[in-house]
Amino acid sequence: MNPHAKLISTISLLLGTTITISSNHWVMAWTGLEINTLAIIPLISKSHHPRAIEATIKYFLVQATASALLLFSSMSNAWATGQWDITQLTHPTSCLLLTTAIAMKLGLVPFHFWFPEVLQGSSMTTALLLSTVLKFPPITILFLTSHSLNPTLLATMAIISAALGGWMGLNQTQIRKILAFSSISHMGWMTIIIIYNPNLTLLTFYLYTLMTATVFLTLNTTKVLKLTTMMISWTKTPMLNATLMLALLSLAGLPPLTGFLPKWFIIQELTKQEMTLAATIMAMLSLLGLFFYLRLAYYSTITLPPNTVNHMKQWHIDKTTSSLVSSLTSLTALLLPISPMILTTL
Repeated sequence: MNPHAKLISTISLLLGTTITISSNHWVMAWTGLEINTLAIIPLISKSHHPRAIEATIKYFLVQATASALLLFSSMSNAWATGQWDITQLTHPTSCLLLTTAIAMKLGLVPFHFWFPEVLQGSSMTTALLLSTVLKFPPITILFLTSHSLNPTLLATMAIISAALGGWMGLNQTQIRKILAFSSISHMGWMTIIIIYNPNLTLLTFYLYTLMTATVFLTLNTTKVLKLTTMMISWTKTPMLNATLMLALLSLAGLPPLTGFLPKWFIIQELTKQEMTLAATIMAMLSLLGLFFYLRLAYYSTITLPPNTVNHMKQWHIDKTTSSLVSSLTSLTALLLPISPMILTTL
């Protein structure tokens, strides 16, 4: 891909995200989302592989539909109330339309079908952007409008997302599809708590971004795309695979790693809101995710292939990536002790 085109796409991504998260007006928020959609399309389709082109078309159609629904929701709200302010969403139909639009943007069930397919057709770095940066603007809109939305609908979508993300991830062999279903499951955790404690949703998103970035960058360095190649990557980069195991277990939410922190807080908050049944269901559903993360960790570090692979151990890998991955891995594994300090900010 032309370096100038890549630079323009990257700057447009930053610009679109900044416009959406800093706007009060619906039209500006919609503009930021459209800039984001148009900026990521060249990055998905840059390999010119038929699967990448298919992923691009699917992504464009879904995002265009979601953006149209969001604009229609804001216009019908302005028609009924005379308000274009994002926080003044009060019209019931507009609230329902907005919930649908944001669910499509985030890949929540039942609008999740596009997400695993698009990730499978993208490169690792583009898949990382789709899983983290491009989900920040819709999460921000959800944050600003959370007081107006239907709690029962959001809780139902969240629980089904956590269930489906766990179930569908069990049978996958492609790493990007497994991480896509992991993302759907995590979006369920963020959505269920947004009405009761929006700050906790943002904290969960930040920690999810941190852990997902660690996993994607590590897999990008080892050039692993499916479980069978994951088995032999251990012989090339043993230290990197050992840290990958920590990142995967943190993403699964095992104590004493960082990933346990948001799940602990969310279950605690749900219990305070007298939603003990929802908290129990979410905790049980996280076991499904734990199973496939453990499987990934098992393949990456414990399984040795039956035949010897003629590879020298790469003790010296790409310096720029390795320093970033090591910093991210440290944060992914070691943030739990500062949870009392984080609690004071919520």
